[in-house]
Amino acid sequence: MSGFCGSVITLQLGHYSNFVGTHWWNLQDASLSYDPDSPPGEIQSDVVFREGQTLGGSITYTPRLIAMDLKGSLQALPQEGGLYDDGKDTSAVSWDGNLMMHRESPPLKNSFLEDLERLDRGEILAEAQFASSSQPQRSVAGKVRVDTVNSRLERAQKSYRLEGSVKVWSDFLRIYLHPRTVSIVHQYNHDGDSDRLEAFGQGEAVLHGPLLDELDDKLHFFVEECDYFQGFQVLCDLADGFAGIGSKVTEMLHDDYGGKGILTWGLAPVSHPDSTPMKEFYHLLNCALGVVHMSGHSSLFCPLSLRGGLGLRPSSPVSFPHLSYDPSLWYHSSSVLALALDALTVPYRLRTNCVPMWQVADALSSSGRKVASAYSAVPFPMMHGGSLPDSLSACGDSLPWKPISTCPEADNGRCYGQWVTLKGFEGHKLTGSESISRFPLRLKLLPNELTSSLPLSSSQYGTAPPTPLHSLDSGEDVLASYISSFYPSSPLNLQLVSTPSKLTPPFPQIFSSSVSGQGLLHGHRNGFLSQAVTSVPVLTSLQSGPAVGPWLADLHRAVSAFDIRRVAPSFLSQGLDMDHYREALEQLRRLSRCYRDDSGGVMRSSSEDDDDDDDD
Repeated sequence: MSGFCGSVITLQLGHYSNFVGTHWWNLQDASLSYDPDSPPGEIQSDVVFREGQTLGGSITYTPRLIAMDLKGSLQALPQEGGLYDDGKDTSAVSWDGNLMMHRESPPLKNSFLEDLERLDRGEILAEAQFASSSQPQRSVAGKVRVDTVNSRLERAQKSYRLEGSVKVWSDFLRIYLHPRTVSIVHQYNHDGDSDRLEAFGQGEAVLHGPLLDELDDKLHFFVEECDYFQGFQVLCDLADGFAGIGSKVTEMLHDDYGGKGILTWGLAPVSHPDSTPMKEFYHLLNCALGVVHMSGHSSLFCPLSLRGGLGLRPSSPVSFPHLSYDPSLWYHSSSVLALALDALTVPYRLRTNCVPMWQVADALSSSGRKVASAYSAVPFPMMHGGSLPDSLSACGDSLPWKPISTCPEADNGRCYGQWVTLKGFEGHKLTGSESISRFPLRLKLLPNELTSSLPLSSSQYGTAPPTPLHSLDSGEDVLASYISSFYPSSPLNLQLVSTPSKLTPPFPQIFSSSVSGQGLLHGHRNGFLSQAVTSVPVLTSLQSGPAVGPWLADLHRAVSAFDIRRVAPSFLSQGLDMDHYREALEQLRRLSRCYRDDSGGVMRSSSEDDDDDDDD
């Protein structure tokens, strides 16, 4: 562990990945502080942001990001980002004859983008839209805070309902992008019936020539400006041809930047517009091939989706007890995954006690198990005036989180490794007796046996504590003891961060009426119905365990049930040959076997595995 783990470059490959990424970057942007008097935050923003300068000399702070999408996917967003544009038209016309100019109407902007444009020009929104008076916001010391677009948006009493107007991810992007961020695959269209990037082989074939050179140049630009570079976080669509692009990109990163961490998150929406049975079969094939290839080239691979499964007949989408989101809206489902990802990526973004990306991966990827599963409680159910033991005890016999990798959690208490992050306990008690206003960052790495024998300190109570959790000395001990009751002999890594995820417009208001403006629960059903939620605590678990094996085996079984040459011959005609396909299915089968063990945790022999496969 160290104070600064190094810079991270983010790659977003595909339209849904850019939806999730846009929400994630908006969350990071909302947490930035421009107040010189405020103490440094727990999250080190320089890990994912970079400082630059415009042509006019203004200091900029933009994501260290490469975002790839298809032709027609940007709408109102210029590919160059617009931040470094001097406003002059430098185009030259050499024709001496008559000219007829046709000007295309610019894409319509929703209410949020219009307001963002006004604020960027220095205009002031209507007084009625502000939460308080227009007096300058002051710090505790009485000094005037720096007034920014973010601070003015935060003070705005305006609730944006963008559910009907968000068509692409740039419709709710609130930050500037660097000119080297956006890459467009011009061979394929975002909309329409022709020239669609639908198959894995198309994605593999497209990453060559100018597009490959462009990607290589952008990677070198961002990497070379880093004083210390720890690795890449890759968000990639699983269900379409971007799975093929992601496979080639992660292979390139693995070959060219050996020794650096590569954490890959495979994204899949709950549903696709205008889907058909054949398109759904394509989605299944792309997912299977993407999992195999991207996990092979990554330090760790984890799918993220609110679908009930990756197969052709998934169960109902994931439901959360305190959310009322619409699973069919990418704008909604991607916001839930972004909140989870905000907590999942905490370990290697901390200002102090940072855990490098490679160490996170190593803790979860032993014995070739490079596919992990994620679980999250969004929001984590903390009560007003309650404590962490109160919240966990109220969950009863069930863990508070839900699966967000389409992989059900194991019910046998077995786990090869687990990384749990609680983000957002600020101002709450971590133990049964401790009261805090702002608790410092806490981190604890707990190997196998320690979590089941944590010390109790009931002597500090005048009466017997209501539960054993209320007798523990620290928040880490409380959370570790609770989780070890479900996983009694599994390695556990814990991360506790006081700062919650901060929500600002245009994050969708997807929370139920039981959630307060601070993301906390209360006992009155309609007490906070009209109050916008501005922050939420989140609990996540990133696991490597036996549950991943059946999930991979089910994926292999679903794909193998069809003769692809008869059912979808066009899939093979898109650049993928039959030998390549068979080899990938065999790799998927072998990958699923890495997670097999008996109740005592002893790996099975190859002959036992083969016998089981024959029984299937």
